[in-house]
Amino acid sequence: MSTAPNPLLAPDGPPRFDEIEASHVVGGVRALLLSVESDFERLETAAEPTWQGVVAPLERIHDALNYRWGIVSHLLGVKNSIELREAFEEVEPEVVRLSVKIGQSKAIHGALVALRDGEAWAGLDESARHLVESAIRDARLSGVALTGEARERFEAVQLELAELGTKFSNNVLDATKSFELVLTEENEVDGLPQSARQLAAQSATEHGHEGATAEDGPWRVTLDMPSYLPFLKYAKRRDLRERLYRAMISRASADELNNSPLIDRVLTLRAELAGLLEFGSYAEVSLASKMAPDVNAVDRLLEELRSVCYDVANQDWRDLEDYARSQGESEALRQWDGPFWSEALRQERFQFTDEDLRPYFQLPIVLEGLFSLTERLFGVRVVEAGGELPVWHPDVLTFRILDGADEEIASFGLDPYSRPADKRGGAWMHGLRGRSVQLASEGEAVRNPIAVLVCNGTPPVGERPSLMTFGEVETLFHEFGHGLHHMLTRVDNAMSAGTENVEWDAVELPSQFMENWCYHHETLMGLTAHVETGERLPDELFEKVVAAKNYLIGTWRLRQLNLGVTDLALHRGGASAEAETPHEVHRRISKTTSVLQPLPEDRFLCSFGHLFAGGYAAGYYSYHWAEVLSADAFAAFEEAGLDDARKVEETGRRYRETVLALGGSRPAMEVFRSFRGREPETAALLRHSGFAD
Repeated sequence: MSTAPNPLLAPDGPPRFDEIEASHVVGGVRALLLSVESDFERLETAAEPTWQGVVAPLERIHDALNYRWGIVSHLLGVKNSIELREAFEEVEPEVVRLSVKIGQSKAIHGALVALRDGEAWAGLDESARHLVESAIRDARLSGVALTGEARERFEAVQLELAELGTKFSNNVLDATKSFELVLTEENEVDGLPQSARQLAAQSATEHGHEGATAEDGPWRVTLDMPSYLPFLKYAKRRDLRERLYRAMISRASADELNNSPLIDRVLTLRAELAGLLEFGSYAEVSLASKMAPDVNAVDRLLEELRSVCYDVANQDWRDLEDYARSQGESEALRQWDGPFWSEALRQERFQFTDEDLRPYFQLPIVLEGLFSLTERLFGVRVVEAGGELPVWHPDVLTFRILDGADEEIASFGLDPYSRPADKRGGAWMHGLRGRSVQLASEGEAVRNPIAVLVCNGTPPVGERPSLMTFGEVETLFHEFGHGLHHMLTRVDNAMSAGTENVEWDAVELPSQFMENWCYHHETLMGLTAHVETGERLPDELFEKVVAAKNYLIGTWRLRQLNLGVTDLALHRGGASAEAETPHEVHRRISKTTSVLQPLPEDRFLCSFGHLFAGGYAAGYYSYHWAEVLSADAFAAFEEAGLDDARKVEETGRRYRETVLALGGSRPAMEVFRSFRGREPETAALLRHSGFAD
């Protein structure tokens, strides 16, 4: 038996991602749980209604569990393997049990309530009070008031929901990587740009087709986004687009990977959980900790946007049909035709393609421009960390954030490329370790935050660097916005620093805010250098990008609204929801939120990880809610004058000191008001979307 220290439990410094293996998980997590549970039981016995008597030790307990379990969860998303899955699934129930036990502690809850209602309350600042009030609310949502069989059932429901979420995500990953379309004839890839052919040939080579080339094939097309999207947008073979589209909408919906039974069970359990907590629906449970006051307020926002978007989206589709007919298309357009004809019409209207842009967006240059913007706005520098931070894959890039006199205040890793064999799709930020004064190592004043940013962008092909689509650039800015929220916090307690304790429907504000800068001339120019000539993006092409910003905006927003309304319908209960399957609910909602109705075999929900393997249940509307905030926040820079460097800097510093610095130390509405001087308005979002002047 090995006596070497378990790298998962390394006490200081960043996670030892280069050393942690699946074999470390079970033993490491169980040792962690023993230690945390021991500390928890001592706190239950000794808890007192003071900050040091209950809140400070609670921070240590939460952080110890969340930090190292977060390492394991992160690796499952970016370095998935059978061995890691088995280890994760073995100890996940034990982690959930302890988390529920801590959340339901009557002794700790009682001490928090006594602190709120006692003399010590007057001595706490606004941030401390908000944290205590949030902890009391969260205890209620964790079932602290339950007793007997109800308490036991609540734990059982939470255990099963965690297991189902993990299985759902694994099924989607397995279903995605199990599909391939290997093409051998030139006419099968007719229309594909050179970059897509190169990627498809590289994929073919990596999967046993030695000697594959972009010119002669074979070409391997998959459901991985850098492969899937270009094929639907450019491939002229309609039958192959249809085949790929049908495979995408039916992912994880058949045989041993079928997620439909899991969805049914998840919704049943969430409704049961709501009943145990004495809420009318799971939607009410979800909104109890969000910025939106109630379900009706969300309904009003979604309907306001839907009523604006629906007619616009229908006109978008009629325009596509007219254009397709003008180009000789005789058949009615179907779902798999939308991306193809949308791209063709966009090229005609704006006279550029994604491929015209791609050579200008080299990942290293894009990062330089992004970091330069960050310095201009927020006064911090981002520098490479070299080999200072351990990584889980050679592609991962590492950086440090410096403030003031080159003082390091945070660090992060960026995992930029798609790896469909072991990395789940999508993009996300994981606030791996939060800022904390109490948890600082000996000799340090504060423990700095660590973030990991995960994208699934186009990987390098051959000797060329990653050449990004404009959409991938926006995604990078989005995730970096989340990272800045986590890393530029000034809050000293890990339980409310950065994105922690921020209402879910406000957490997308900093991410969506950053996307706006992709359409700012100075910023975009700083992201570009042609891979062959080094030239910046021509102004003429920049103007076309800006002109095309709201192309088919009604269609895109209606799609997002379809998902948000479906999510809310699935989680709000009621007789109609009980009488319908989730897929029938989706089809019913689509009658007023889609131009084309879903195909009979559409099982999109089976791969909708946000709802069934993520944190967006009854909260997908958050993207819309937060976009109102982010558009209004960016409007503050527009009002100051985007070409006035001094005013942009002043506004950026104010944004940093409020939205980014305050994190979850205050209610999100107060944070927004502290930056904007008033409550948010929808005018900027409607204007940015082209729906108003």
